[in-house]
Amino acid sequence: MPNSAFLDAAIDELRTLVAFDTTSRNSNLELIDYVESKLTALGAWCERVPSPDGRKANLHAVFGPKVDGGIVLSGHTDVVPVDGQPWSTDPWDLTEKDDLLYGRGTCDMKGFSACILALAPKIAAAHLRRPVHIALSYDEEVGCLGAPAMIDQIMQGAFKPATVVVGEPTDMKVVTAHKGLFSIIVKLRGKEAHSSLVNDGACAVTHAVPLMNYLVGQAGLMREAAPDDSPFDPPHGTLTIGEVKGGTALNILALDAEFGSLMRPCPWDDVHAIAEGLKARAAQVEARMREHAPDASVTVEVRSDVPAFAPEDDGAAERLARQITGDNSTRVVSYGTEAGQFQAAGLSVVVCGPGSIEQAHQPDEFVAISQLDQCCAFLDKMVRGIE
Repeated sequence: MPNSAFLDAAIDELRTLVAFDTTSRNSNLELIDYVESKLTALGAWCERVPSPDGRKANLHAVFGPKVDGGIVLSGHTDVVPVDGQPWSTDPWDLTEKDDLLYGRGTCDMKGFSACILALAPKIAAAHLRRPVHIALSYDEEVGCLGAPAMIDQIMQGAFKPATVVVGEPTDMKVVTAHKGLFSIIVKLRGKEAHSSLVNDGACAVTHAVPLMNYLVGQAGLMREAAPDDSPFDPPHGTLTIGEVKGGTALNILALDAEFGSLMRPCPWDDVHAIAEGLKARAAQVEARMREHAPDASVTVEVRSDVPAFAPEDDGAAERLARQITGDNSTRVVSYGTEAGQFQAAGLSVVVCGPGSIEQAHQPDEFVAISQLDQCCAFLDKMVRGIE
């Protein structure tokens, strides 16, 4: 039997949200239109923070008094592609089987948004002492690109929240830290020449090697930097080189080379220092290449920069989530969320939401109905706590 009176409404809302194909390559504006219209009709104050090209938007909505100290309920609207995945159901049509709800985004993370919308009428009618902010972002799945502009706008507003609940899938358990995400693309343009005439050109592939070696060395330093009591698995931050491109033939100095590195830093890792070190070495490599190829170039581009989420000392958001859920276990995860971005803005943050990360991004993605039930009960208790 459901514990929450809002479960049926949450399932209905999830059915509507799943039907919007908000794969990151697509616009999310139809979904934003739907949510904004629904919240506005309930009396919420809403503002959009559009993407630079206007194809997408974040939505920030507020119920309750316009005062400091409110709670942010944070979710993202985009989902990962279904291309090439062997789904046994229509990913854009919510399907119920054996008390599980199948569809793209059910777990990651439209389930949390559906619970928020189910509770919205209660939130609107409550006599809140502090406001409830709803923050829905775009492009989380491609590097948490949308949230920073919305967070900046929220923090520049006349009334600032104090705590944030990021509803990524945690099985409704309290998560207090996670690794970050930092990616770099390095491109080298040299000059082609016969491989026997090394002074007539500059081999882009050869000159890429010392830059890759630098990053491999930094990966070793990240392993060594992990404290003995690190809660992460693996216990250290990681750095990998996942893509390498370049060259035409063994006997031709390569005109172009490109490689990409992905770092998953722990809260104590300084990936910006690593990036600055790489840029300094790239400048040195470029100077050496130009000795024989005046037009040679080396560029270092940061593609994603999602900060790690660090444990807080008696954090208000953690305390709130533990009071509601009764979960007092220490729990961290290795995947990234927008929690670190909210924390960097000075807010107290916790990650807690319905569904299991094991289902995220998978074919036949699902969320258990019992998880939505728990989430609705969680939000209901939260609202009652600030009435």
